[in-house]
Amino acid sequence: MFGRKAMRYRLLVIGICFCGQMMAQGSIGSLIGKVKSMRDSTVVKGIDSSYIEVPDKPWQIILRTNVNQTIVSMQTEGTMAGQDYHAKPYLKTTPSKHVGLWVGYRGLGMGYSMNVGGDKGRKLTFGCTGGAYGVNVHFHSFENSNPDFNLNSNLLTEDNKEAWNDIHLTEPIRVRTVFADAYYMFNGKHFSYSAAYKQRVIQKRSAGSLMAGLMYNYTRIDYASNTNGDLVYLMEGLGKVKLWQGSVGVGYTYNWVPARGLLVNVMAMPMLTLVNKLKGYGYATNVPELMEDPLFWDPNTTDEEWDEWFYERVRITHMADKTFNSGVSLGFDARMSVTYNFGRYFFNAYGQFNNIRYHHNNSTGYLNDWFINTSIGIRL
Repeated sequence: MFGRKAMRYRLLVIGICFCGQMMAQGSIGSLIGKVKSMRDSTVVKGIDSSYIEVPDKPWQIILRTNVNQTIVSMQTEGTMAGQDYHAKPYLKTTPSKHVGLWVGYRGLGMGYSMNVGGDKGRKLTFGCTGGAYGVNVHFHSFENSNPDFNLNSNLLTEDNKEAWNDIHLTEPIRVRTVFADAYYMFNGKHFSYSAAYKQRVIQKRSAGSLMAGLMYNYTRIDYASNTNGDLVYLMEGLGKVKLWQGSVGVGYTYNWVPARGLLVNVMAMPMLTLVNKLKGYGYATNVPELMEDPLFWDPNTTDEEWDEWFYERVRITHMADKTFNSGVSLGFDARMSVTYNFGRYFFNAYGQFNNIRYHHNNSTGYLNDWFINTSIGIRL
């Protein structure tokens, strides 16, 4: 049994803990309320209601489908066993299909898409749009185990070339990209970028705007593993690549409203790339030593026996890494979107294309990444 004094202390501690929890919940609720209030005031600030309509329902729940494809092309040349060779590994992924969900409040939200077809991959997106500004961040990762090598050399017969073009890597090539953009509209009073790409508001009348933008891209291509020692050797020791690009631009965008509820947007912006860096990771392999073994060239060895012998022995060793800066370059960003609003519901489709190039010793290449989003959503 507990005394009255001990019982009072227990009740006091319980009361303090309960009050602390309620205060914490109240603080969180107060913070959420302030954020919502700020978003509500931002969405109507400085706009002309005869051009832009702000829906009463602040929440957006969007079911989104995505089709995307990434192409990584690498080109290299060198000498193997006294013979020149030219290789152009080409990772053209099967167009990947994703299904995902976007949840937003007055243009502030996030989305996640899962792979349902094509090469393995996933996409994560964050976005925030106001009356005259917007920020978007996209994360995309995928892997490919069946690159097209396009290897040409006198060392290979026609049958060998066909086999090289049907290689299935034990360790896949992994690619990750991060793409971010930010923009500012000089005619935010009459024009809404969000109406075309986030459906935060509704464009009622046609209008255009001069715009300024920033873009950032990070890409990582990684195939550095012992079982990919032959690929690293063909790529002149290049086993991993990291690329950074930062661009600024000024362009023009236009919202065309041909009928009530229907919106077509086009945007064009020349981009000046000020940061264009590549970090190449160099590796040494023991492939030249393995090539001196008679078994390497033995025509009587089966493919299964040769693979078992070679991949148990091949090794790579990281030697060094070096960062290159390609300097200032000129690019272009173009997008298009179609949106249809009907009551609380809306339909949207838009696409985007990115191109990234790099160079390292005798290896050059590029990465093309495009996607098309289609979505249907409801405002709550």
